[in-house]
Amino acid sequence: MIIFRVSITFCLLFLIIVIELIRRKKLEERYSILWFIVGIIMLVLSLFPKLLERIARMLHVVYAPSLLFFLGYIFALIIILHLTTVISRMHRKMTRLIQEVALLKNKRDEGDNPN
Repeated sequence: MIIFRVSITFCLLFLIIVIELIRRKKLEERYSILWFIVGIIMLVLSLFPKLLERIARMLHVVYAPSLLFFLGYIFALIIILHLTTVISRMHRKMTRLIQEVALLKNKRDEGDNPN
């Protein structure tokens, strides 16, 4: 089927892009592991369509390649959720740091201008 060739090509391209982003220091290694897992699982399911068809049959999915893209979508949502929690944690830390810097500046300014 041509859809499996397309998905194999997409998965290989995706893994190459992830490697290039790591090489250029635009993606940290700890986050790239999640993307590698997604890419490799999708590649394995694309390379072995019988496995995908067996899983699709077990889940009562009529068109097996649609399961492949659905799984990719689910994994992407999981990664987005993980990254959103990381961003939220960083935002809380940044807010706390800004507050501490403001308090230190206020304390310094009061020390410079004793009334």
